Amino acid sequence: MGRKLQTERKLLTAAKVKQTKEPGKYYDENGLYLRIKTWAQKIVIGGRQRELGLGSATLVTLSEAREMARINRKVAREGRDPIAERKRGTDVPTFAEAIDRVYSLHEPSWRNKKHAAQFRSTLNNYCAPFFGHKKLGEVTSQDVMNALMPIWLSKSETARRVKQRVGVVMKWAIAQGYRQDDPSNSIEQALPKANRHVQQRKSIHYDMVAECLTVIQKSNANAATKLALEFLILTASRSGEVRMASWSEIDLDLCLWIIPAERMKGKVEHVVPLSDRAKDVLMIARELGEGDLVFPGAKAGRPMSDMTMSKLVKSLGYDADIHGFRTSFRVWVQERTNTAFEVAEKALAHKTKNKVVAAYARSDLTEKRRQLMQRWADHLAKTGNNVVKISEVAR
Repeated sequence: MGRKLQTERKLLTAAKVKQTKEPGKYYDENGLYLRIKTWAQKIVIGGRQRELGLGSATLVTLSEAREMARINRKVAREGRDPIAERKRGTDVPTFAEAIDRVYSLHEPSWRNKKHAAQFRSTLNNYCAPFFGHKKLGEVTSQDVMNALMPIWLSKSETARRVKQRVGVVMKWAIAQGYRQDDPSNSIEQALPKANRHVQQRKSIHYDMVAECLTVIQKSNANAATKLALEFLILTASRSGEVRMASWSEIDLDLCLWIIPAERMKGKVEHVVPLSDRAKDVLMIARELGEGDLVFPGAKAGRPMSDMTMSKLVKSLGYDADIHGFRTSFRVWVQERTNTAFEVAEKALAHKTKNKVVAAYARSDLTEKRRQLMQRWADHLAKTGNNVVKISEVAR
């Protein structure tokens, strides 16, 4: 009878690892072996045999080395590369580092520089003290909740924005392969319900708008400011759209103001039909000076500031926001006209939320809106019997 072949390799023991002093390779399972007090593993990755270092035997126990070798082999059998994954794991940024990376990535696309700055400052102020030092893959839902709890009720709107911004960072982390989930997703139901009262923009009744215009026109304010305010009211436009309006956007022959997409909140070109009075305002504004800006600010070539018109209205005793004149217009349309909903919404450059309706609603309803804006101008003229011609006040 022949001698029985030894088919099993004797595995290492913790005692043998400790006692081994001679140079050489002492093999274990899954390609794991000990070499001069250092753990290593031979493993096939993508059809090629590779060697992985698993750390010093004085710091990594036999059981720990075996577990690492088992995981590496499992990863390789799944067609993945444990070496690349381990390297990626060591390169994972902290949450604080990720804030700056995500900020830099998105900064060119942010329209409002103030909001862009707030993205970084709020995350640094409210989140970094709690988990800014943690690697992205280590941040938990508990970490996010601990950061938001102190402001969840006292600063509910800020807390909501911070939560949303954490989500932006985490979605970037998922896309980079740093983690598999967004820990901010599941915390809202665990937090107390916040009383989020939405602060509405202050407005005045549509029958008082003409009176407000009269007071504005009689004031000692700069002529460009008064003209800009009247134009804003007549066109039911946003402050930024009016302040940055340029003559290249105006077609006086067709009585149209064509605002390019990049200047619109919804990033879609908006065509504003001009009423007779709106055209008159533009003709007067033409005489104010040179330059491409329709309503120039105090400094040559610069637009008027965001607060200029708002301060004037409030200083004259009207508790209304500039944006509130759009509300006055919208309520007037609803209560005093039979204008179709989509015409009124198009006049305010509101996006159609229903995607199916938006896909078929290709017309910009210019002619219907032209009639509507003329009726609005007529309403203002009718209710403002004491209106003084702004051209006379400007002299």
